[in-house]
Amino acid sequence: MSILPMPFLKPLLCLALPMLLPLTAAQAGDGRSGGKLRLTNGISTVEGSAGGGLATWAVIAGNGTKDGVGGSAHATLVALPDFDLESYGAAIGLHDRVEISYAHQSFDTLNAGAALGLGHGFTFRQHIIGAKLRVAGDAVWDQDRWMPQIAVGVQHKIAERGDVLRAVGAAHDRGTDLYVSATKLLLAQSLVVDATVRWTKANQFGLLGFGGDGHHGYSTQVEGSAGFLLSPAIVVGGEYRSKPDNLGFAREQDSFDLFAAWAVHRNVSLTAAYVDLGDIATVRRQRGAFLSLQSAF
Repeated sequence: MSILPMPFLKPLLCLALPMLLPLTAAQAGDGRSGGKLRLTNGISTVEGSAGGGLATWAVIAGNGTKDGVGGSAHATLVALPDFDLESYGAAIGLHDRVEISYAHQSFDTLNAGAALGLGHGFTFRQHIIGAKLRVAGDAVWDQDRWMPQIAVGVQHKIAERGDVLRAVGAAHDRGTDLYVSATKLLLAQSLVVDATVRWTKANQFGLLGFGGDGHHGYSTQVEGSAGFLLSPAIVVGGEYRSKPDNLGFAREQDSFDLFAAWAVHRNVSLTAAYVDLGDIATVRRQRGAFLSLQSAF
């Protein structure tokens, strides 16, 4: 597992602005912003949307309620034995109804790049533009109803290194994921649960392109999260995410994690996890650490 790379420190600068913004609302006595309970807006996924680390949830990014605007920024590192995945980005939540997000991912092949014939430290990069709409329910405040919060979303992904992606069998260097998520916080049981269905062509979240010589079209994948609130500021749990298997040269496996998230402050959260992404591009047993810092307002 590699030491935290210096380029990872640069995205942390984008976290400073959301941490300062709440001061203005607090000084003005504005109750429209920052009204959510801690951690009920989730954390930022590696793809930029609000949710868990791997799974997208139906919640909307930021601390803003239906009468205000909120937002978040994140920097995330997934450190594996043979690869490093970095993700950073931001999201804005409008009236707890609409979420717009952006994430930039860098996938460093480290020493494995040379073994794969790509060159030491060869890096795949991807841009992800997302939008989410809450269509029904409220994950937190509808405690007297069984209905979860439900949201629909889209993520348009643009992968770089298209020539290399096509050489390994990918059909396209860009693609669009569609998903439906359902999330419920059970306050009496101190539980948060989520289930998501995603329609996608993405290989390794899109970093290795979309579709392939093994399977070209969309496939239906599932994501799920369950967390237990040890306190209003700490939640522990696990996630599972299935992935397509489109490329003929390497089997793609499903992923899971075991996580702990801590709301250090209502505007700052830290998340650490053990993550298993399975085999990646013929390199086996990619299990390591997930570390994420998020600020929100």
